[in-house]
Amino acid sequence: MRLDKFLSETKTLTRSEASKAVKRGEVTVNGAVATKTNMSVETTDSIAVRGRVIEYSEFRYIMLNKPEGYVSATDDKSAPYVTQLLSEELQKFDLFPVGRLDKYTVGLMILTDDGKLAHNLLSPKHHAEKVYRFRCEKPIERTDELEAGIHIEGGYLTKPCKVKVLSEYEAEITLTEGKYHQIKQMLGAVGNKVVYLERIRFADIPLDPSLERGEWRMLTADEIKTLRSQNK
Repeated sequence: MRLDKFLSETKTLTRSEASKAVKRGEVTVNGAVATKTNMSVETTDSIAVRGRVIEYSEFRYIMLNKPEGYVSATDDKSAPYVTQLLSEELQKFDLFPVGRLDKYTVGLMILTDDGKLAHNLLSPKHHAEKVYRFRCEKPIERTDELEAGIHIEGGYLTKPCKVKVLSEYEAEITLTEGKYHQIKQMLGAVGNKVVYLERIRFADIPLDPSLERGEWRMLTADEIKTLRSQNK
């Protein structure tokens, strides 16, 4: 690809900014000063602007520990939204959350700009497993009904799931679908109320325990491979 396209796609410089930077001798390719913005470069080349090496990646994949009070959106006028938690550099890309957590649900969220992968992860054919930990107002009962499938809003019958009881008031639930407020509706259908909800795993990727609420990190190569394997 052209050098100016490389710099533009990595959100390093606009094409006009790239032209000015090259004229000032601020851009190097494999250690040599670049003289033309239309020169051909490879994504594996060492390209630097004012000494800072620019890494090329077609897509970005991020793990976020979502805090309470943020909405799963890329823009919202009524509440803070999850992409605002990312660095200014990452906010230049068209990143979006894969699926949604409601405003008061916390925990693991994956953000990316890989639309095809996100679509596949959320499609009924490949719907990835998601594990949530929750706490209830009343003792947890009737788990067999929850696991078999239960009618929620609109008469929808939920798909079979797994429930692991941790204590009298706390449990984990594994879903392969994501209806609106599904867990809260499911527990409501058996006469209980969820008072705390956290997603702790998505598509075989656990929430990194080192991430505090509101913190994020890039996914590792193995984690990205795990996400892509869900599409098979």
